Amino acid sequence: MSYALYVAGFLIVIGGLIYAAVLIHIPTQWIVVGSVVLVGTAILTGVKSTRQKDQSQ
Repeated sequence: MSYALYVAGFLIVIGGLIYAAVLIHIPTQWIVVGSVVLVGTAILTGVKSTRQKDQSQ
């Protein structure tokens, strides 16, 4: 799986969670904090999942 596809999927999930949080009236600062944490998690797990193993010579 490519990194771009992984991150794009994660961003769609984050967008859905943001929309749900707005609908249930969570304060904006907590939505922003949660979004930043989830974007960081997406980057870390995306790199970990799509990283190529170093070839030994």
